[in-house]
Amino acid sequence: MSTAATKFYMKNYPRPQFVRSQWLDLNGEWDFSFDDDKAGVAERWMDHFPVAQKINVPFTYETQASGIGEEIFHAQIWYRRKLILSPEAEGKQTILHFEGVDYKASCWVNGRFAGEHEGAYARFSFDITDLLGQDAENEIVLKVEDSDSCLQPRGKQRWSGRNHDSFYVQTTGIWKSVWLEHVHDTRLDTVKMTPDIDRQMIRFDFRFNGTKNKNDLRLETEITLKGETVRKLSLSVDRAWLTVETSMMNGINGPWLQNLWSPGNPNLFDVEFVLYDGEREIDRVGSYFGMRKISIRDGQILLNNIPLYQRLILDQGYWTDSHLTPPSEEALIEDIERSPRWATTVCASI
Repeated sequence: MSTAATKFYMKNYPRPQFVRSQWLDLNGEWDFSFDDDKAGVAERWMDHFPVAQKINVPFTYETQASGIGEEIFHAQIWYRRKLILSPEAEGKQTILHFEGVDYKASCWVNGRFAGEHEGAYARFSFDITDLLGQDAENEIVLKVEDSDSCLQPRGKQRWSGRNHDSFYVQTTGIWKSVWLEHVHDTRLDTVKMTPDIDRQMIRFDFRFNGTKNKNDLRLETEITLKGETVRKLSLSVDRAWLTVETSMMNGINGPWLQNLWSPGNPNLFDVEFVLYDGEREIDRVGSYFGMRKISIRDGQILLNNIPLYQRLILDQGYWTDSHLTPPSEEALIEDIERSPRWATTVCASI
């Protein structure tokens, strides 16, 4: 099996099923300080950051990949990153994305509070448009609070100061990508794609932002397979939530009129969504999906209505120098491509 890229693939793009061409990767060197006295808020570190050392985001300070490599637990840490906006940001909303921060994150931009989030494993975002200066240097400051309490969800992170059983060095702070994108205030926010192979249909559940008082919005959708058009749809957007279904039966899929996804034949359909206000394009998003079905019948797991013999492997997803954070995109791809060589059909990652 080869893990061929889809049409909209961009290396290191953190949201591969919802791709916009313009984005800014904020991974790399940030200013960093431990705050063992928990004095940062009182001393206004968001205004006057006491640079102690540098850290390589998105790797946590406990890892060698971060450039620090200190495994002692610290309950409070701070980050700072400076940036100047590109000309493309003018007249658009700027969204700051964090793919993963362990555990409680509080964010300031140019000394003004942008928002907070609690939880280690869910991505979160802040609209920081009104906090930025267009022609000036901007500062993003992040405070992270963590705990060694067993009452806090911690997966396989240790809490006793040493590794034991299957519990490893704790993960504190930014451990996934940080990035920016500049978007129109009227845009496609999310799309959920649900295949139905029994009816040969694909369902799109759309959520839009900024549709109020907009009377001429139109969403154009094109589904392609290996560069050939399978289906085109045009949808009038008159509310924030819309759903549409379309048939995937098409002659380019071969004699069976559909191309199903399976590990041996990982067929993926590319899909592009373009939002117009009148004749003016205001948003463009690329994605992909596979036509597949996973079900259970008589105690058996079925893939596309066919019993699937399960040969399983457990992937701990833990790297020596970067811990829970993959050291690179290539490392993830290598994990995926190893599984068929080991004749496995299911890979569980923990």
